[in-house]
Amino acid sequence: MPHTLNLLDWLNHDHPIDVVWGHYLFPAGFLAVWFGQLNHCPTIVSARGNDVDRAVFPPGDFARLQWTLAHATQLTAVSQDMAKKVQMVCERNDVITLPNTVDADLFCVAKPDSNKVLRQQLGIADHETVLGFSGELREKKGQRFLLQALTQVLETRPACLLVMGELRTAAQSLLQTFALDHPEAAERVIITGHLPTPEEVVQHLNLCDVYLQPSLWEGMPNALLEAMACERCCIASDAGGIPEVITHGETGFLLMRSQLHQLGHAIIECLALPHEQRQKIGQQARQHVQAKHGLNTEAMMLKTILTAGSRQTLDI
Repeated sequence: MPHTLNLLDWLNHDHPIDVVWGHYLFPAGFLAVWFGQLNHCPTIVSARGNDVDRAVFPPGDFARLQWTLAHATQLTAVSQDMAKKVQMVCERNDVITLPNTVDADLFCVAKPDSNKVLRQQLGIADHETVLGFSGELREKKGQRFLLQALTQVLETRPACLLVMGELRTAAQSLLQTFALDHPEAAERVIITGHLPTPEEVVQHLNLCDVYLQPSLWEGMPNALLEAMACERCCIASDAGGIPEVITHGETGFLLMRSQLHQLGHAIIECLALPHEQRQKIGQQARQHVQAKHGLNTEAMMLKTILTAGSRQTLDI
């Protein structure tokens, strides 16, 4: 962190900085505010993931979190839920909600023919139902509930769990234990590893019959927005800003975090719905993303925030 501050000093010396924007509360947000206070420069700090939750509880540093939020010129949060938590910590009423966005031109429905080749490459049978998850498989994302749901669904129909992303060490250990207890189900866990381009993510999302986001705590998951933009029928927990994205029964389905052990049954009920109904829910999900989480909307909000945070409009 001291090296980062030295770098900022050097950059500021050659090209005076108008505004410093720290994405995530720590370390970026803290460093931005520290630098801004030292150099009389406006600062913007964004709470984006579950960084409030991490810093509030030990081994987080509540004092540093509170100082950062209190001294930032402007605060943004990725969801209304997170904005409320920020306000609780710093007792400020000027937190701007700046939701995540998706390029809906890129994340969209693929042609059915393009799915066949990829299914074959991944070893997914034509008759298998594909349960999808995108991101790092880990505790906060509800990894245990994903695996449990797969076993429940397999009792009623052929299915696989397509994990679009990498595994952390803890997840690898969990999968090894899962394979010992449920060897047949473990064979139907397909892990792609890191997908290097958004186009590949889109191709894999389009394989999913149901997309799952059983998070235990969240900001506003981009992966869920991307799946919704691809018109996937999504089932997600009520963590963080997810209820701000999904309206139950209209743009997807919500499960209380205390009911995530019922995820498998929720999937079975979802798959039992008429295809046309699931398709309509997927279409409404995409329409919501286009209306509320488009790039143009974000661009206008960023311009407003940056203009308000400039030297010319703020009294430092």
